[in-house]
Amino acid sequence: MRLTVFLVLFAIAPLLYAQENYPQDVFQSPLEIPLVLAGTFGELRSNHFHSGIDIKTQQREGLRVLSIADGTITRIKVSHWGYGKALYIAHPNGYTSVYGHLQKFSPEIEAYVKKAQYAKQSYEVELFPDYGELKVTKGETIAFSGNTGGSAGPHLHFEIRSSVSEKPTNPLLYGYEVRDATDPTLVSLYGYPLSDGAQINQSGEKIQLNYSRQADGSFLAEKVTAIGTIGFGINTFDRQDMAANKNGVYAVKQTVNGRVYSEFDFETFSFGETRYINTLIDYAHFYKHRQRVQKLFKEPFNHLGIYKTLYNNGEVDIEEGLSYNVELTISDVAGNTTRLVIPVEGKREPLKIPKDEGKTENFILADKPNNFDLGAAKVYFPANTFYEDFYIRLEKGSDTVAIHDNSVAAHRNFTISFDPSKYNEEERKQLFIAHLDEDYRPSHSKTYKRDGAFTTRTRTLGTYTLVRDSVAPEIRPKNFKEKQWLSNYNYLSMVITDDLSGIDTYSATLNGEWILMEYEPKTNTLTYDFDDERVKATENELKLTVTDNVGNSTTYTTTFFRN
Repeated sequence: MRLTVFLVLFAIAPLLYAQENYPQDVFQSPLEIPLVLAGTFGELRSNHFHSGIDIKTQQREGLRVLSIADGTITRIKVSHWGYGKALYIAHPNGYTSVYGHLQKFSPEIEAYVKKAQYAKQSYEVELFPDYGELKVTKGETIAFSGNTGGSAGPHLHFEIRSSVSEKPTNPLLYGYEVRDATDPTLVSLYGYPLSDGAQINQSGEKIQLNYSRQADGSFLAEKVTAIGTIGFGINTFDRQDMAANKNGVYAVKQTVNGRVYSEFDFETFSFGETRYINTLIDYAHFYKHRQRVQKLFKEPFNHLGIYKTLYNNGEVDIEEGLSYNVELTISDVAGNTTRLVIPVEGKREPLKIPKDEGKTENFILADKPNNFDLGAAKVYFPANTFYEDFYIRLEKGSDTVAIHDNSVAAHRNFTISFDPSKYNEEERKQLFIAHLDEDYRPSHSKTYKRDGAFTTRTRTLGTYTLVRDSVAPEIRPKNFKEKQWLSNYNYLSMVITDDLSGIDTYSATLNGEWILMEYEPKTNTLTYDFDDERVKATENELKLTVTDNVGNSTTYTTTFFRN
């Protein structure tokens, strides 16, 4: 019994220590419903860590969002993607709370924002009210939950940051209650031969390792034979009670023969380092299998600050004839743990799977700039575009070029330049640089046309070409018809689409005056709210102009009536 209590306390000790650094029971919940999470802090996302928690809103929009404490609004941002409509509130105790994917703001804030939108004639705005200009009190309704921006479904994105450093911290360390009695789930385990001549189970390449559940709920891997410097990686996730979402875990610890070799957690991180997530995960594995395997060893190009303990950078040196006991402990923020033991025997065996160097004609030195002429295009990689040196695959072409593939992560933008001289002036106006997916479907890459060249800056490797878009966007009314009476309508909406290069700009006028139309790219919908009170006449002319990314433009004009 005493041993059980000790193990439980040992498992939750890091959480208790972390909570001591943050105020408890000071902030109230941002919603009036039980907190059920769709996403956790530090969760592994594309090229970044999740900087808050995603709170489920019962598949609904329009729930009241409350200020978690007294404070003043310091930032308001409205954008098509990212957090969509978002609020930032600074609190007197040095913290800032963030609320994202909002449907709309409270009436006072909404009026403040719309005044700025009409002044700038833009839906997308970023505002920084003077300190104290928009004060809020604890529990005050500041907005309503929604699905704006890059949200995949209705929820509230919620953060707590330091007002000084702007570093986000795990909101669950502030005393918020989320029901969670479920241990993290271990999906798969991998071994990595790291040094020259290293091998694991007769393989010089990464290899998946088998394990089984034991009677006490822990896991035991099959005995591993290895030699040289090796490392381990895990695919894992966590679930909270009352939700099926596969969320991120809080902490991972690796010990070797009782000594902690690596330990990291998601108490906090810096936005400046978040893209280094691509060095924590096995990026090539993610590209091929869409699974994020977290490496338990820290490579030289990994500059993350999430590590609490590191010995030998988490790498394990295996010597002939010696035995090693590697133990992994995976924890969630509630203190639930999953334990895996990996027995390792130092033994060199005949190699069955040699290491594939993947050699090509071209080699990238990551800390040096690199230029390549691919015929139809030139590519320039600034120094430190990539995390490490590697052999790059390049394919020349008269129209299309292949620049490796997206199995290698780029940390910085690189430049691709095409020569459009074989096209006439009219054709050039409608050309753009496109990235082709695996099915050769094009997607627009922002194209700069100057000095006789078309260039784009991107972090995505792969296949690129020039594509011509000669078709203008389409516009159609969604909830009304020409010359319809709309006296009882709260809003009118339009659907705008483009078949190739994508929507660039849109602008609408009502009886010759600019009006605010909210754009939701996920549904291709533009909406005008009659509460803006821009309708002054009975008969009204609505004019909408939409332009795509190469300049093709469509103008739609219609008339409606309203009392």
